[in-house]
Amino acid sequence: MRAGAALLVLLALSACDPAEMADKAVRRTAESVVFPVVNIDMPADPAQAATNCILDAASPDELRLLARDVGVEAGTSTKATIRDIALRPAAQACFSAHAVPPIR
Repeated sequence: MRAGAALLVLLALSACDPAEMADKAVRRTAESVVFPVVNIDMPADPAQAATNCILDAASPDELRLLARDVGVEAGTSTKATIRDIALRPAAQACFSAHAVPPIR
């Protein structure tokens, strides 16, 4: 029984990809920057869906750029980046699929 449990723990640990964990951390950090900006114009539930759509449409470089603004109020450049990503066809299709109102 113990050997089986130890094997499961080893398998679980070996499945942890450091790069994947870093990517998830960057995405969560970017989310903490994007959500408050989007939430200004819409209630929390649609804002969360819009945030997810924006993050899905963003490139890895854009996610890192957005994540750099963690802990400070988003500035003009960050808001412009969020808007540019939100206007992409992939983000717009995601908004439609999740009944998210358009971003202004």
